Amino acid sequence: MKKQVRRLFSTILLTGVITQLYGQPAGKSISVGAYYYDGWGGKNPKADDPNEPWAKNVPRQVTKRMLNEFADREPVWGWRNDSQEIMERQIDLAADNGIEFFLFCWYWRDANGPFNPEKIASLPQHESMQRYLKAKNKNRIKFGLLVANHQGAEITGTENWQKATEYWMQYFNDPQYVKVGGKPMVVVFNAKGIENVDLAGMQQVAQKSGLAGLMIAGCGNTTGKNFDVATHYNVIPGYSAGSQEHPYSELADAQRSKWQGSAQQPYIPTVIVGWDKRPWEDASGNGKGGARQGWYYTGRTPEQFRTFLSDAVSWMETHPEQTPKERMVLIYAWNELGEGGYLVPTKADPTGSYLKVVQEVVSKQKK
Repeated sequence: MKKQVRRLFSTILLTGVITQLYGQPAGKSISVGAYYYDGWGGKNPKADDPNEPWAKNVPRQVTKRMLNEFADREPVWGWRNDSQEIMERQIDLAADNGIEFFLFCWYWRDANGPFNPEKIASLPQHESMQRYLKAKNKNRIKFGLLVANHQGAEITGTENWQKATEYWMQYFNDPQYVKVGGKPMVVVFNAKGIENVDLAGMQQVAQKSGLAGLMIAGCGNTTGKNFDVATHYNVIPGYSAGSQEHPYSELADAQRSKWQGSAQQPYIPTVIVGWDKRPWEDASGNGKGGARQGWYYTGRTPEQFRTFLSDAVSWMETHPEQTPKERMVLIYAWNELGEGGYLVPTKADPTGSYLKVVQEVVSKQKK
């Protein structure tokens, strides 16, 4: 009898330790973040071309195909979001519908070159985050960084990663910066584009600056890399495999297949709202002036998205040892309008039905 009691006590104790370190009991609240893409401001590169009158007043990343074939993606406030008023409106929308934080894309300059803080500070791609930081309602949601270390913004060498980390300290010290395990979370877009010595260098800078360290998350294949956490920006089968229509259910299943972590490297599940980058593709298929043609996914519904997001919550509940105790979900994306992943209310969906799904799922979790 005593042995049975000891065994039961040990099991309860072990379960408590695992829960404390890695997960939360089923039914606890979840923390939902959304990737935020800053491409909907500034001057379109074709604005001065007399042969392209459509481009005169539209923002940087809008294409002719978006206006002609995908006009239903235009947000209810218009294609432009480059004003303080619209940023504050987005903050309220997010907060009112269960989004706890934005992850803003951050870009290094010069690509594969030295640290250029002046150019970094003046990049149009960073203006939305600056507007968030100035927002009178910024305390309603938190924010974090997605380091977009892809082509055109590569960071090379430990010294440059350390300089970037020093630059980011201004954000890490903001009380609204998102944390995991009490440490500022930084998401690295290209896990292959950083070495373990670079990760160690980043931690050294953070610790010398008075932080306990960083929670560095790697997107994609993190095998052999000492990331603290693994996740994805998105998982896209057929990214450049030629234009083919596929059901949204396949896209959701592709994300689900990546939901696996470990005690050593927990996983933050990603949920994707959609994928259809045809507005950024060259309709001729020749790749001139646009992205290469790839698969696009159709047939999504708010009901499917609700099931998908609920599945992510269920996965965390049944695998608490594989995910951080914050029970975090990352959504692709708040406003990837060119790629077809967006929560923002649009002309086709003025009430924001997918955003409402987030609120429904979040509200079902115990507070």
